[in-house]
Amino acid sequence: MARPAKPAEEPQVEALCCELGFRLPPAAVTGLTVYLNMLQKWSAVMNLVGPRTWQPMVRTLIVDSLHLDRFLRDAVPQCGPQIWDFGAGAGLPGIPLRMVWQHGEYHMVDVREKRTMFMQMVLARHPLSGTFVHRARVEDFMADRAPADMLVSRAFMPWPELLSLLEGRIRQGGYVIVLANEPAPDHDRPDAAHGRPLPSGWDLTAQYVYEVEGSARYFWALSSKKAPS
Repeated sequence: MARPAKPAEEPQVEALCCELGFRLPPAAVTGLTVYLNMLQKWSAVMNLVGPRTWQPMVRTLIVDSLHLDRFLRDAVPQCGPQIWDFGAGAGLPGIPLRMVWQHGEYHMVDVREKRTMFMQMVLARHPLSGTFVHRARVEDFMADRAPADMLVSRAFMPWPELLSLLEGRIRQGGYVIVLANEPAPDHDRPDAAHGRPLPSGWDLTAQYVYEVEGSARYFWALSSKKAPS
């Protein structure tokens, strides 16, 4: 039987984040350490994430949230208060993001019971202001809510289907933030994965690229040009 992985400690977490180029406030280091230890423990018995120890979790998963914080502060500084995160899974990117970026109300939605239970337990252990977990189908979650100001999507569904799903559900001038492995399309150029250009109801307003273990990752900020019907 494999020995349990050693728990993360705050000085180690802080040092690794600094190595990756991120200097976090003490409260974020504390929260991230709590989250990593819970994620490590749960992932030992169920398939929450691929990595099983906290160091690769930081290098390959948490780093997305820290880069996303930078991107949001620069690309969408005037974002409205209602933010949705679909297919939130183990709370990525949302939970680490909320430790450093606490704008508005952030709603993490997932239909899977064990994953929503995990996120709820993290928030019970380390509360994050304005951060909520919902176990629901996204269609049901959206049904009785006003349109959102921003949606964050990390591998929830391919972007063309996602934009179709969100028709009328994002405020005019609101944003969809896509985490992707390829550059964003524009109105004249299709993306490599789907061969589709950006549809007419959306504009690419910002893009951010960074590298994780030799591979490029991207954030796209797509702004809605249509008012909800």
